[in-house]
Amino acid sequence: MSVTELVRPAELTPVTAVIDDLPPRRRRALSGFPLDFWIAVAFFALVVVAALVPGALAPYDPLSTDTSNVLAPPGPAHLLGTDEAGRDVLSRIIYGAQPALFLGIGATFIALGVGSVIGLAAGLGNRFLDAVLMRLTDVSLAFPELLLALLIISIFGGGLVNTLLAIGIAGIPSYARLVRGQTLAIRNAGYVEAARGIGLSRTRVALAHVLPNAIRPVLVLATIGVGTATLAGAALTFLGLGVAPPTPEWGSMLSVSRNFLERAWWYGIFPGLTITALVVSTTTIGRTLQRRLEGKR
Repeated sequence: MSVTELVRPAELTPVTAVIDDLPPRRRRALSGFPLDFWIAVAFFALVVVAALVPGALAPYDPLSTDTSNVLAPPGPAHLLGTDEAGRDVLSRIIYGAQPALFLGIGATFIALGVGSVIGLAAGLGNRFLDAVLMRLTDVSLAFPELLLALLIISIFGGGLVNTLLAIGIAGIPSYARLVRGQTLAIRNAGYVEAARGIGLSRTRVALAHVLPNAIRPVLVLATIGVGTATLAGAALTFLGLGVAPPTPEWGSMLSVSRNFLERAWWYGIFPGLTITALVVSTTTIGRTLQRRLEGKR
């Protein structure tokens, strides 16, 4: 038996053969995306599964303490070690995917939804309405999103829901500006003029013809926004303004692990790597889809 046969047995079908058997359109779709895109999609899908069914993946209860295994290093019993209360770090990371995605997707949904309404109104409205909405947007954009979220939380208080609203509200100006720019680019397009010519109302033209085409490229950028919002949520929790302990949350784990860096390097490293991997994966997905939308490879 040759070395090649040992490495790749004959009974296993190569991936290229599977792709070749697909219909031409689907084969082009699969082969057109780079490998890093599919790795990013796989990791993001894993985080989604962890958020939906954490009990199916986590080996331990994330709140169960074990004083005999305090700050135990990674090993067979605890693959990523334990924390200061003997809780399994891997289990807490898995359960932490739920608040992370709740903040990331929820805040992006709020920012995109409200920002789209403002951007559409500014792009299709008269000059006075456009000037008022954009000046308010410019004032909001003068503040970094995280600083604006901190200001909102200082007024309404912390907690998961308030953190979600704060991050979402802070992201509205960016999406409003993007949707407004797309609306201005297509409001005089031929199909929009044709819709007006057959007597459709301004509302129907805006909702049925302008908005779907204006928001399509913004949806791609919103994929990147999910990672950014997740990172902002972890940062606010790191500062003690988000999810309260002992609820498993990545930013909270990073915050507490600062006190044990010399004794337990794994305590902060793995939650930090998870946050980084999620942000990189959403950015990779968004950038790849953006290039594809622009006709680039």
